[in-house]
Formats: sequence, C-alpha cells, structure tokens
Amino acid sequence: MQRGPADADWMAVAIALSRRGRPASAPNPNVGCLIVRQGKVIARGWTQPGGRPHAEAIALAAAGDAARGATAYVTLEPCAHASPRGPACSDSLIAAGIARVVIAAQDPDPRTDGQGIARLQAAGIEVIFNVLPATARAAMAPWWTRHTEGRPFVTLKLATSLDGCIARADGASRWITGDRARAHGHLERASHQAILVGRGTFETDAPKLDVRLPGLEDRSPRKFLLTKGEAPEGWTAIASPEAVDGVDSVLVEGGAGAASAFLAADRVDRLLLYRAPILIGGGKPALGDIGLTDLADAHGRWRLADSRLLGSDRLDVYERVSTI
Repeated sequence: MQRGPADADWMAVAIALSRRGRPASAPNPNVGCLIVRQGKVIARGWTQPGGRPHAEAIALAAAGDAARGATAYVTLEPCAHASPRGPACSDSLIAAGIARVVIAAQDPDPRTDGQGIARLQAAGIEVIFNVLPATARAAMAPWWTRHTEGRPFVTLKLATSLDGCIARADGASRWITGDRARAHGHLERASHQAILVGRGTFETDAPKLDVRLPGLEDRSPRKFLLTKGEAPEGWTAIASPEAVDGVDSVLVEGGAGAASAFLAADRVDRLLLYRAPILIGGGKPALGDIGLTDLADAHGRWRLADSRLLGSDRLDVYERVSTI
C-alpha cells in the first residue's frame, strides 16, 4: 500500500477543515474529512457542535453515490463503535463504497484504537495511515490532551511591551497592543472552551472576556477566575491550575499571577506572545516566580510554531516540546 504523491496535500486540507469544529465539537474530537475522486474534491465535512454528526457522516451525505470508488481523507481513525447518536464511521465508509481511506492519526480511544483500520481493511478497502499525524494531533490538541493526559489543553496569552511589561506601574494596560493583535486575541478566545484570569486582573480591569468579532459572538467561552475565594455570578472559581476541569481547552489571559501559577504547575501547552513596539520601563512584569531553580532547566522546553506581524505588533506562538 503506497502513499500517493498528493496524499499529504489532501490531508493538509482535511486538517484545516478539522479546525472549524474546534471547540464546538467537544466532547468529541474535531475531525475533518475530505472525499476525493479523480483528483477533485466531491465532498467535505467536519465534526459538528456537540460531537455529532461526525465529519465522515457529513462528507458522505454530501457525496451521495459519488463516494463509491473515491478516496476519503480523515484526520483521525474512523470510529469502530456504534452509538445511540449514530453508526460507526468505519461501517458508513464501507457501506458508501469508499475504495481507499487515508488516515492521519490513529485513535487512542480503546473502543476504536486500530479496530477502525482493521474493519476497513477486512472489507477490502485500501488503508493508508500516519499521513501528517503530528499536524493532525496538533489541530485536535484539546481533545487529544484530555483523552491521553486527563487534563485540559492550556494556552497562555501574554501581551507585552518590548521590555516585557504587561502594564504601567500604576496598572494601566489599555492598550498595549493594536487593533489587529486584539482581534487575533478574540479569535483565540473563540477557539477555546474557557478563558481564565486571576483575581487581580478581575478586580483591576473588570474584564468581559467575551468574543467581539462579527459572527462569532456566540463563541464566547466560559469564564474562570483563579481564586481561593468565591466567584461572582457567571464565573467559575478555580482554586489552582490543577483544579481546572469540565473543559478540553483553557485560554489563560491575565495577569502575571495567573500566568506564573500555570507555568509553575507545568500546565501550559502553548504560548501566545504578543509584543508591541513600545517601551514602558518600570512597569509590571509579565511573570513572577515560576519555580525555576536552574537556568539549564529553562532550555529545550519550547519550540517556535508560528511568527507573524499583526499590524505593528509581533505574535510568536510557542508549543511545549512534550505536548504533541
């Protein structure tokens, strides 16, 4: 069974589709599916809100009879277990007459793990797997982290001046970054199930933490407050980074105390570092003590995943080396 020359290219498209289901597909993984026949896309799908229908079901319904003899590109091994909410996707692919299935990552769920692939092969379908697996796992990182590590995937956002300050000495922080960077921050909010700030940020800024992008207002995440006390109505009190539960993804947005607590607890998987071309001097630093005792331990922890300009601001995205 040989990979075709275009398999990685088609899979990259399927992975891009999978991101459309994040975070609304929870508690199910955000999967993308592309059905290709004679070098042309005939259908596509991604996991719908609440986890159903699955990506394969959406794509097969759109393809209809044209799916017979086609190739399906799926970012996660098609499920092998039936559910009251729908049939197993491996069975649906077989029934549709799909001739070839290309899979990015094998499903770690024991109900499917390898069984979806085996069922497809037993039906005479050619199966190619491990095509861009790391990229596919990164696209579904919240679900993957929850399923394999039993905890949510955490993104830490830091918006700083060039000298590493998040506010002036008097606490004033609006606005360090410009419009484009703030719009990108709202897009990040829309891709997480929950957003968290510390008590200091809550009392100083009274943040709304909603999504204010046209068409995405309904994607505002749940609001968590890192505090030993109680949280006001509409918020959930979180006593420690380890206590975050009930969601697959959390965006830690402020301030230095919350950021330091999550780093000290080794609960940060991804860093968003927005830097504005300004100098503050004598301002509030982005981080406090994170428990580092040896400088050598700070090296090799993060890798640069993306870097871009957002207006006059720079965004650097780092991923924890051990996350994916």
